[in-house]
Amino acid sequence: MEHNTLNGAYVQESLFDVGPGDEVGYRVPIACQVAGITYRQLDYWARTDLVKPSIRNARGSGSQRLYSFRDILVLKIVKRLLDTGISLQNIRLAVDRLRDRGVNDIAEITLVSDGTTVYECRSADEVIDLLGGGQGVFGIAVPGIVKELSGTIASFPSERVDLDDAVIGIDELAARRARKSS
Repeated sequence: MEHNTLNGAYVQESLFDVGPGDEVGYRVPIACQVAGITYRQLDYWARTDLVKPSIRNARGSGSQRLYSFRDILVLKIVKRLLDTGISLQNIRLAVDRLRDRGVNDIAEITLVSDGTTVYECRSADEVIDLLGGGQGVFGIAVPGIVKELSGTIASFPSERVDLDDAVIGIDELAARRARKSS
């Protein structure tokens, strides 16, 4: 097993395959079930840009949102943070920091919180420093969530998507509003 160095510390490469690729999407009922959330939560989080489906967003009546493995991972993280009592506002700050990262990058962190602020740790030393300084009250080991999700999601139906067709567009109503206001 190779080790990479990050700021002088050794970082172990991922021990497991991190879910299906971005060309595989999951419909709303599967995303809800696997992430352990309700449809209302998923819908609200999508409409408020907390966690939007990266493969295909809803575009008017009858269209289906498609969530990637990474999206569902972030949904599970949000659910765990909510369950610990962290406010949605502070969860948004944490998710904003995760937004542009790939699954492999997210899979290497542990989130530690004092109940208000969410800290991102990449090594055991960072976790120990936070706990020793009194900031950490609980932690969410993302590698464990990824491993659990990878095993669970394999038994659910998915859809293969041609990424050229998966462009997320503005829904029709929003497009009409934009034309009217200009």
